[in-house]
Amino acid sequence: MSWTGKLLRVDLSTGSITSEALNMEWADKYLGQRGLASKYLAEEIDPKVDPLSPGNKLIMATGPLTGTCASTGGRYSVITKGPLTGAIACSNSGGYFGAELKFAGWDMIIIEGRSEKPVYLSILDDKAELHDASDLWGKSVWDTDAAIKARHQDPMMRISTIGVAGENGVLYACVINDLHRAAGRSGVGTVMGSKNLKAVAVRGTGGVRVKDPARFMEATAAAKKVLADNAVTGKGLPTYGTQVLMNVINEAGALPTRNARDVQFEGAHDISAEAMAEPRGKDHKPNLIANQACFGCTIACGRISQIDKEHFTVVNKPEYWHASGGLEYEAAWALGAATGVNDLDALTYANFICNEQAIDPISFGATLGAAMELYDQGILDEETTGGLQLTFGSAEALVKAVELVGKAEGFGKELGQGSARLCAKYGKPELSMTVKGQEFPAYDPRGIQGMGLTYATANRGACHLRSYTVASEILGIPEKTDPLSVDGKAALVKAFQDATAAFDSSGLCLFTSFAWTLEDVAPQLDAACEGAWTVDKLLEVGERIWNLERQFNLAAGLTGKDDKLPERLVKEAAKTGPAQGLTAGIDKMLPEYYELRGWTADGVPTNETLSRLAL
Repeated sequence: MSWTGKLLRVDLSTGSITSEALNMEWADKYLGQRGLASKYLAEEIDPKVDPLSPGNKLIMATGPLTGTCASTGGRYSVITKGPLTGAIACSNSGGYFGAELKFAGWDMIIIEGRSEKPVYLSILDDKAELHDASDLWGKSVWDTDAAIKARHQDPMMRISTIGVAGENGVLYACVINDLHRAAGRSGVGTVMGSKNLKAVAVRGTGGVRVKDPARFMEATAAAKKVLADNAVTGKGLPTYGTQVLMNVINEAGALPTRNARDVQFEGAHDISAEAMAEPRGKDHKPNLIANQACFGCTIACGRISQIDKEHFTVVNKPEYWHASGGLEYEAAWALGAATGVNDLDALTYANFICNEQAIDPISFGATLGAAMELYDQGILDEETTGGLQLTFGSAEALVKAVELVGKAEGFGKELGQGSARLCAKYGKPELSMTVKGQEFPAYDPRGIQGMGLTYATANRGACHLRSYTVASEILGIPEKTDPLSVDGKAALVKAFQDATAAFDSSGLCLFTSFAWTLEDVAPQLDAACEGAWTVDKLLEVGERIWNLERQFNLAAGLTGKDDKLPERLVKEAAKTGPAQGLTAGIDKMLPEYYELRGWTADGVPTNETLSRLAL
């Protein structure tokens, strides 16, 4: 129950498409989505494989609660070996695609090999076909979505696709579904492009069965009430979206600014949630048009935004281009504070390009910030950049750069390789704000110490969505801890990591964890799924997933030496704010973390740990 019990295997090299029974023994140990797909990936590929070779596989996976009436049960993930990092990659997305895949009768799709020519995959319930996509190659996400729907005469198809960036090797290309929902990090879209797979289009006419419908309805109703009554999920996120954090994190002195030279941005209010709601321009219309929900969601944190018609970015753009998926906090930070740009319409435009061409705005913005510092130091010049004046704070440079990356043209090709490769090429690797090659997001570890350990140990490279200690250190959820202290943070990070792995594998959105604990999730899973699902079992599943991912990375060639932060964060103290004078205390936290994990001093799971977790 809840699982469909089927997966679709697509071999692009031969064109064969087959149905297989889901391994239910694995489902009991790894749940679904992130966990179960990572198990399949680890079993089926050599961790040392070139991420962009036919030997890598790409898995689109749902969780058991995807497609159900559980609030936020619309999630799916894209799992592969990431080209940006060389580590295991799992990028989670909302919207409607995941639910539609379940309605069509599939828990996951395993895509292997490489097609000789561009193709897309269509799925109508149990009928799956590959189609020539030569005419779609070179088209944007938006144009591809429209073309496939027109071809199948079905405006309700749900489509996940790549843009030009993924076709042309931008290493942080996304997979976008529903026009602006992204499986966003680590280059999962780049892998899709390397396989000559342009899109996956799904239409399902079925539903999702649960084990005990009456008990499931009771459990989901109780859980929805918890979300509605919570200040974050019931008011803050619906009203302001994740952008509610911009001013909060800036005041906490943890907003990485101008490539993390600073921890506070003087232009933070100009690009905040509050600014998005303020009237501006000749017609006095705000940037924010409305909020938007994913499938089955009662939070509705998504933003729909518009650009001022007088703004230089859209003067020559068609009318339909003026509104789309709006800024979320991480994108606003990366496109804004990381580059020193406080022009809200320019940020919105850049975000639209990231949606249109399927680019991770976090890695793009952080890479541009690094390039701006290289330019500021005279290492890059206009001859090198093809005429781009990469000055901190330049809205024009932001706009031109994102357009070039979207097309993978000119200096955009270099920016599209990420900041680690860019800075290494020009002899300044220390200016890359990355862990394992992935740009870290919108929280400076000097001002939020737990996030330093979170970034350093994240299995997919620097990431806030693997252990969001900001909830505790800044928001006091589930209890308040001191953001400037390293004490107790190893245990906090481990607890968040294990719980998050369970959330990610269930089919639920992680944002529910602002209000829910696993005590709210377990009754929903237990009523929906075969087997007995308790909090203890979910914590064990989460820990098993974390260690499985760690094993994959070790086999891929990563070591404990890769669990480190950029030099700037551990050597250059914060200049302003509450954290003034502090650096990131990773040296104290990391040994404590390894010990709590049951790993050796160099970060390898012990035999005892592996045996306990049946790995």
